[in-house]
Amino acid sequence: MDSLIKLIQKTYRMVDPLESSRVLRNVTSLSGLQLITYVLPIVILPYLFRTIGPDKFGLICFAQAFIQYFMILTDYGFSVSATKEISLCHEDKHKVCNVVSAVMTIKTLLAFFSLLILCVVIYFVPKFKDDWMVYALSFGVVIGNTLFPAWFFQGTESMKYTAKLNIIGEFIYAFGIFLLIHKPDDYLLVPTITSLSALITGLWGQYIVFTRFDVSFQLPKLKDLQQQLQAGWNVFISVVAINAYTTTRVFAVGLLTNNTLTGFYSIAEKIANAVQTFPLSSFTQAIFPRLSKIFHKNKIKAFEIMNQVQLITIIVSLIFLPLTFILAPFIVKLVCGGTYPAAILSLRFLLISVFFISSNAFRVQFLLVCGKTDFYSRIHITMAAIGLPLIIAFIYSFSYVGAAMATAIIEAGVFTMTYFTVKKLHFAP
Repeated sequence: MDSLIKLIQKTYRMVDPLESSRVLRNVTSLSGLQLITYVLPIVILPYLFRTIGPDKFGLICFAQAFIQYFMILTDYGFSVSATKEISLCHEDKHKVCNVVSAVMTIKTLLAFFSLLILCVVIYFVPKFKDDWMVYALSFGVVIGNTLFPAWFFQGTESMKYTAKLNIIGEFIYAFGIFLLIHKPDDYLLVPTITSLSALITGLWGQYIVFTRFDVSFQLPKLKDLQQQLQAGWNVFISVVAINAYTTTRVFAVGLLTNNTLTGFYSIAEKIANAVQTFPLSSFTQAIFPRLSKIFHKNKIKAFEIMNQVQLITIIVSLIFLPLTFILAPFIVKLVCGGTYPAAILSLRFLLISVFFISSNAFRVQFLLVCGKTDFYSRIHITMAAIGLPLIIAFIYSFSYVGAAMATAIIEAGVFTMTYFTVKKLHFAP
């Protein structure tokens, strides 16, 4: 533990005091949000799972996985490309207005296109037509996500707004679940509540951008739209590839098994995601815009900071992940109300994948910081080509546990490819 503290102190000294204080404020804001989003599911998941049952819970999780594809489409990689551009030009009001107008125009058009696709799928595919209300009600999340300007807040290093709005959204969701969900027949209210909370925070976020940041919408020129589409393309392809072996896991389990088994697997994945995102996601979101600015001034310094932060993350993972691994039976019993060996085994495989993700997060981020989006894309496209068939084969052979087994293998592959790619960049002194 002493060595970890010394490593953190060394990393802190490498960063300019003004830069470090701003990063710490953003980390604090986001960690506060994630602490709440970490605690609330611990309370909500057991209640929801036991109230509506594993079958309806699995159906809702399957719908969320399907809707996630539309969220990927509407995001288009702007969470990286637009964030980076805003971070570099946020003092130029005219440029900021151009970026915001172009990005929001594209996202809105993609949202309409997504709605059209959803209608076609619901109408022509029996599996979706049978429960069309679940998918239709879930689509509000796509609209809310389209409106929510997380990329703008991250680029201007104003993550306190992201934190506050998401906390409000989480409480609206939690309040709605406990107030309105009392029996299995109430399951349609779950996607309704989720969509409403997303819409409220999305609209509120837009209000903040256009009032407190004095941004004005300007009808974007065609060249501005083309520029933003081009800037986000490599990241978009990479995100599509990443989701071919992330979001697709729940989707594939739902297609190849049944709603009940999908529910049990989703529980394991939600627990693993909570362990993965807190507090790692706070650091990656807070550091990205600042590291981009440092890299713009001093490439070697940015590389050294990345390595130090990544080492800290690895040490923290080695301390806390084994404890979660040991407590897996207790955690699953707490959420599901019983001992389910397959769910426990799935959670443990997913925790192995969390270690590889945590040990790789800042290396992956550094590829984006230094503009190597082509390398970033190549890694994830390669692993998607390997991972998607692997997930399907493992689910077919081992049921939903196979999805977790495949995930551990895939993330180990991503870690290996990223490690050697970053090593070849030659930014070291």
